[in-house]
Amino acid sequence: MSGDAAPALGVLRVLVVEDEPIAAEAHTAYVERVPGFVVTATVGTSQAALHALQDKPVDVVLLDMNLPDRHGLEVIRAMRAGGHRADVIAVTSARDLEVVRSAVSLGVVQYVLKPFVFATLRERLLAYRAYREQVQGADQVDTQAEVDQVIGGLRAGAETPLPKGMSEELLSRVSRALREGAEGVSASELGDAVGVSRVTARRYAEFLCDSRLAVRRSRYAGPGRPEVEYRWSG
Repeated sequence: MSGDAAPALGVLRVLVVEDEPIAAEAHTAYVERVPGFVVTATVGTSQAALHALQDKPVDVVLLDMNLPDRHGLEVIRAMRAGGHRADVIAVTSARDLEVVRSAVSLGVVQYVLKPFVFATLRERLLAYRAYREQVQGADQVDTQAEVDQVIGGLRAGAETPLPKGMSEELLSRVSRALREGAEGVSASELGDAVGVSRVTARRYAEFLCDSRLAVRRSRYAGPGRPEVEYRWSG
């Protein structure tokens, strides 16, 4: 790339926007564990996010799409209208393809689906930092290969394992079964729906509950011990 030697990239400042308190705490802790990043503020509404952008310099916003007072896409539009140039990494359970396409069109640099483990976010943040290091101090690119390198590095993300013994493919099937179910389902019913054992279905359902994407409750169907059922909430 053309341009004089760039100064070393400093610590990147992150604004965490997440309305679920447990998730907000986890995302903040995750960011703080990645070298080269620091959290400047953690907020739970779009209004608080826009105020935070005015209060302190921010390099990248970790943005939930489903906020209580405004959709994440509208937050991005308000950011740009207000002259805020911080990049955005969407961290969300929103799986609607139209939301993903709109996010891309608005310049979202990464789209991370919940539930995820620390290593997933770490890889995305490190890819983003590598991108910033590539463009730091540069004024133009000289070849198509350099363009491909910058864009490819930003979009790339290593496959990150879920907890041992779990697969992305089965997690997706379990999530879909819960989302499509009008009523709560037991582990046995969930297992029958996706073709796995009750124990396996329960493990995945519990993981989704721990990730705040599903909820568990007791089902009373007569005398005896109540059965646990699961319902999608993400």
